[in-house]
Amino acid sequence: MINEQYQEARWLRLLLIGISLAFLVLLLIVPLSAIFYQALAAGWAVFVESLSQTEALHAIRLTLIVAVITLPINIVFGVIMAWLLAHFDFKGKQLLATLIDLPLSVSPVVAGLMFVLLFGINGLFGSWLDTNNIQVIFALPGIVLATLFVTFPLVVKSLLPNMTALGNSEEQAALTLGASVWHIFFRITLPKIKWPLLYGAILANARAMGEFGAVSVVSGHIRNLTNTIPLHVEILYNEYQFTAAFACASLLALIAILTLLLQNLVGYLQKIKHHKTKPLSDYIVLDETA
Repeated sequence: MINEQYQEARWLRLLLIGISLAFLVLLLIVPLSAIFYQALAAGWAVFVESLSQTEALHAIRLTLIVAVITLPINIVFGVIMAWLLAHFDFKGKQLLATLIDLPLSVSPVVAGLMFVLLFGINGLFGSWLDTNNIQVIFALPGIVLATLFVTFPLVVKSLLPNMTALGNSEEQAALTLGASVWHIFFRITLPKIKWPLLYGAILANARAMGEFGAVSVVSGHIRNLTNTIPLHVEILYNEYQFTAAFACASLLALIAILTLLLQNLVGYLQKIKHHKTKPLSDYIVLDETA
């Protein structure tokens, strides 16, 4: 009887694994392979030439600039918001947590339109910005704002469960002993949250480099000025420059793959760290019948 149940469970497990693998191959592996195949179909020289064009280089440069600007901002405000939600009770706390989740549920296109309504020439602050010769929409500031809107919850969501579980008893003890705020943060808090912080930063950075919807609305698709890599891919594809489009798309796919590898590496290192610091009592099994 037990053997029959084991065989049934084994076949069920194998069936579920097979279905999952087939699903992943069909929706992930095959499309990704097709992108790299099309990018290299005309040869390595054409691939390199497609990425060396002036418009492609500018799109890559702008994408990196946006990532470099948004990443430290996401880290700083992500830590602040996660700390606030994890360790303080105040009126409106649930509302703040809901607002942090808002960018994850609102369409990126809607997010871009919100910034156009605020900072566009006919927007709420448009006339003041125009008077002071400040351009937000169709310029780098608008792209940065739109990217921050869609990426900043990722760091908060990564840190919040960890901070809530660990608590702040060590920080309070250090504070009563006279330690400064910065000393407490860098010597106590940061070592505790470094792995989830790194995980969230990697995810936010990858999203910033691959964002399309919100950036598309606020950028204006101006060649050699406001086109990031995703926008450049769309333009190339619409102009039937398929090889160049797939070459740039393969660059984004490679970034996504590297991001997944980094995330898994961070998770693996975190498990090793947790295993090494596991208290001895966790390995001791008490005999309750004694």
